[in-house]
Order: sequence, then structure tokens, then C-alpha cells
Amino acid sequence: MQILITIVHVIACIVLILVVLLQAGKGASMGAVFGGSSQTVFGSSGPGTFLGKMTTAVAIVFMLTSLSLSYSVSRKGNSLMEGAAKPVAQKTVPAPKPAAPPAPAAAPAPQAPAAPQTAK
Repeated sequence: MQILITIVHVIACIVLILVVLLQAGKGASMGAVFGGSSQTVFGSSGPGTFLGKMTTAVAIVFMLTSLSLSYSVSRKGNSLMEGAAKPVAQKTVPAPKPAAPPAPAAAPAPQAPAAPQTAK
């Protein structure tokens, strides 16, 4: 259901943008664009009323889908910041204990200092 509401929401966003961009600003003349026959393009009441009603309808759909999506997310309790609030505890691996030092080898017998040699 949430996927369907999300699709309707995206479509409503695009349509709302297009409808707002189609509307003429204050003082703008649609007659210049359509060659003076702008009253017959959107009906006898002109483009202002038609686009105004369509903007209102699409804005209502947009607001309803926004509220329903935010309500559905709040009911689930899923939050993007939920995982960031709790630091992840890392397991510490104890350092391996060093093995017993090897038994000392038999010390060599001390040697007598060598006698200095004389050059001949």
C-alpha cells in the first residue's frame, strides 16, 4: 500500500509542477501565445479558472499523500537516525599471550684474551 501511495505522490508532484508552470503570471497575456483565441482553448471561462481548479485538486492530493506517507512511517517506528543514535559496540579480541621464553642455551665458556701478535 505504501508503494502505491508513493507512486501517486510522485505523479502528483510532477503534475503540480507542470500545472503551476502553465499558469500565466499577473498581467501576462495568453492571447499572444495562442493568437488571440485563448478563451476557446481551455473553455469559455478561460485558462485561469481551469488551471486554478486543477492546481487546487492536485495540491489536495499531494497533501493527502504526504500526510499518509508520514503517518505510515511514524507507525512503523523506523527512523533513519535510529541506527546512528546507538554506537555499535565492537568486539575486542584480547591480545594473544606470549609463549614462555625459550630456555637459555648453555653459555659458552669464557675464552682467554688472545695475545697480541707482533709483526716481524
